[in-house]
Amino acid sequence: MTLDFFREELAETAAALAAPGTGLLAADESTGTIGKRFEAIGVDNSEENRRAFRTLLATTPGLAEHISGVILYEETLFQDSTVTAGAGPSPLVDLFRDQGIRVGIKVDLGVEALAGALPGETWCTGLKGLAERAERYYARGARFAKWRAVLRISSDGCPSELSVRENAWGLARYARTCQEQGLVPIVEPEILMDGDHDIATTAAVQEWVLRTVYGALAVNGVFLEGSLLKPSMTTAGADCPERSSAGQVGEFTLRTLARTVPAAVPAILFLSGGLAEEDASICLNEINRAAHQAGAPWHLGFSFGRALQHSCLQGWAGSDLVAGQQALLARARANGEASLGTYQPGSQPSSDASLFVANYSY
Repeated sequence: MTLDFFREELAETAAALAAPGTGLLAADESTGTIGKRFEAIGVDNSEENRRAFRTLLATTPGLAEHISGVILYEETLFQDSTVTAGAGPSPLVDLFRDQGIRVGIKVDLGVEALAGALPGETWCTGLKGLAERAERYYARGARFAKWRAVLRISSDGCPSELSVRENAWGLARYARTCQEQGLVPIVEPEILMDGDHDIATTAAVQEWVLRTVYGALAVNGVFLEGSLLKPSMTTAGADCPERSSAGQVGEFTLRTLARTVPAAVPAILFLSGGLAEEDASICLNEINRAAHQAGAPWHLGFSFGRALQHSCLQGWAGSDLVAGQQALLARARANGEASLGTYQPGSQPSSDASLFVANYSY
C-alpha cells in the first residue's frame, strides 16, 4: 500500500482522536514497567493479573466520553480479556472499540546509547521490520501508533546536535512508514524533566527540537493532517530551585508550540512527564486557557499514562474493579475538562503523590 491509499482514513482517524474534550490513555507499559507498578500495590506481575487490569481499563463505563484512543503494548493488542462472549473470551481490542475508543500501539523497541553523542544520549530503535509489524497491527485493529524519542537537558551540553538530528530523523522515518501501513503516527520527542534548568531553557531547547522534527517530517513527506504530536509540557527541570507555576507552564508551552508546530497538525496531546495527577490536569487546563485567548489552531489534549493510572491502580489493588474504574473515570473526566480549559482544580479526586522517575524509561 501507499500513503495516498490511506490518506483519507488517516485524516479521519486523526480527527477522531482530536475530538474536543478528549485525550488518550497511554496503557503501553512494557511487561517490566507494569511489573514495577504492580509491585507498588502488592500484585504479582503475572499474565493473568495484566489481563485483569487491562480488562478493567477496557470495560470502564463511560470512558469514551473523555478518552478517544488508547495506546497498547503488543501483548495487550493480541491479548484476550477476562470477559467471555459467545464461544470464548473477547479480545481486549474489541472491548475498547465497542466503546468507541480507537486502538493504538507502541511500535518503538526502546532506546540505545547513541554512538558519537554525549554520555547518556540515546536513539530510538525499531525501524527494521517496522512496515511488516505495522501491517500486522493494522490487521488486528490498531489505527494509530506511537514512537518515543528521548532527549535530556544538562549542564554538559545535552542535547547535542547529533542527538537532536538523529532522534528527529528516526521520528520522521517511523511516521512515514506507519502512514504507508494505515497507522496515524504519534510523534513523541520527549524532553525529560531531569535537571536543574529553568523554564526558559526548556522552552529554547524544545523550540530547537520541534523545528528540527518538523523539518525532518517535511523531508520524508509525512502527511501532517494524518499525524499527531505528543510533546512534553514546557516546564522547569525537576531540580530547578525556581518552580514553574501552572500559569507559566501554559504561557511558555503555548509560545513554544506557536513558534514551531504547523497548523495542519490536528492535535497536540501532552505527556504528563512525571507530574502528579492533579498538577498535570491543572497545567493542561492553563495551556488551554492560554490557547483559547490566542486562538490556537490545534486541539490541545492529553496522552497520559501515569497521571491517569496511578489512582486507578491504587484503587484496584488487584481485586477491586469498581474502585479502580471510578478512579480512572475521575481522572479521565478531569483531563477531558482540562482539554477544554474548564477544569476546576480539586473537583475530581486525585493522588498528590509525585510520579517523577529520574531518566524514565518503559
